[in-house]
Amino acid sequence: MPVVNIERNHGWALLTLDRPEKKNALSIDVRDAVSVALEELAEDSDVNGVAITGAGDDFCSGFDLKEFERAGIDAEFDRALWASSDRFHHRLLAFPLPLIAAVNGRALAGGFDLAVCCDVRLASTNAQFAHPEFTWSDVVYAPLEAIVGGAVARDLLLTGRPLDAAAALRVGLVAELAAPEALGAALASTMDRIAAAPRDALMRTKAKAIRRAGIELGPTLQL
Repeated sequence: MPVVNIERNHGWALLTLDRPEKKNALSIDVRDAVSVALEELAEDSDVNGVAITGAGDDFCSGFDLKEFERAGIDAEFDRALWASSDRFHHRLLAFPLPLIAAVNGRALAGGFDLAVCCDVRLASTNAQFAHPEFTWSDVVYAPLEAIVGGAVARDLLLTGRPLDAAAALRVGLVAELAAPEALGAALASTMDRIAAAPRDALMRTKAKAIRRAGIELGPTLQL
């Protein structure tokens, strides 16, 4: 069974993380599937933008903790895990076309990072954002700071403070809220607007945004 599904629409594509039984946790397989899909879609002249969402009730619960357990006792697997993570984050942050997150539920830890590595976030009214891993690990900082500014980013990442959907809208983390049953329509409306724009102009604007963000594509935990 595929862990990521790709649905092509007129002028845009939807990537759905499809591990609902694991709350769409980012295993190596999931990260690699997203990376490959983004590489292919970036080269597809019929695609003006890509949206990412999660199957079931969660957007993404973060990295697969069972893989961290294995990495702690298997050095080769540990190297593979972090190489997969670095590639995944670089593909997201450097994707040359608009990348939209449709946050349909909880976006936790690495799932929060996935959302902030996108250009725009739409969210359902039951969405939640948090970095619970701040109690045992350092946390990805730069992509969040580029969106909400240093004061909010430091608050969220140094205290682990959770945000509900309304608070996420207030601080500028998300651009639009929709009822859970209306999120798909809100996403389609946004993506159809993107699909109607000239692809080359979108790529030039996105390149400016990437340069302006100034995020250095180093190892994951140095972001």
